[in-house]
Amino acid sequence: MPAEWQADKLSCTKNQLYTSLEDSDMDVFIKAFSPNEPGFLYMYVIAFVGAFAIAIAIERAYYIVVRSNINADKFMAEIRKLVKAGEYKKAVALCDAAASKALPQVVVTGLRVVAESDTTDFRTIQNSVDEGTLEILPKLQARTNFLPLLANVATLLGLMGTIWGLILAFRSVSVPGIDATQKANMLAAGIYAAMNTTLLGLAIAVPTILIYAFIHNKTVKIIDEIDEHTVKLINLLTGNR
Repeated sequence: MPAEWQADKLSCTKNQLYTSLEDSDMDVFIKAFSPNEPGFLYMYVIAFVGAFAIAIAIERAYYIVVRSNINADKFMAEIRKLVKAGEYKKAVALCDAAASKALPQVVVTGLRVVAESDTTDFRTIQNSVDEGTLEILPKLQARTNFLPLLANVATLLGLMGTIWGLILAFRSVSVPGIDATQKANMLAAGIYAAMNTTLLGLAIAVPTILIYAFIHNKTVKIIDEIDEHTVKLINLLTGNR
């Protein structure tokens, strides 16, 4: 038998073994949700927390990244061009065309004051822009802080499941009147429950924290753009620049 053929066969056998072990581990993990398994209640509660976190993450990511985000520099370049030309109504129309975006919602409040009342009073425009900013900020920040909270809850629930599993494991050692095999099985069942709840809690907490960091940074970027460009716009409208 050629050495190369033997090596290929051995490699194939190892790959099949690894695949079998991986499938078995996944089956064992899924089995932890069975009502007959110790710690199954913790598994379901942690999974519910994970589903809640996923729902919030999807909604927030869509609102921040897709609905509210805009190329601020490009948009404001068009606005400044129209303002310098005195085309305030066209500038308002441009904002209305992107009404779902965060920056245009704030910018249009200052432009409407000039377009409708023909005033360039600094305080009047500033108050209008501040009002628009205060309206949009809660929408940008809504529910985002639930993500780290849910990540912590998932971790703590996993820890509770771990403690419960260890209690079962240590209790099995102290139970009198059972043979060594039964004690070993009870000990393994307790450790099995402890490890599964820990794994599920961390599997939910880690990506939730990462998603929160991404959404939070994107939100801060949008807010910073609003602050920067509204100040520049107010100065332009009032003739301070």
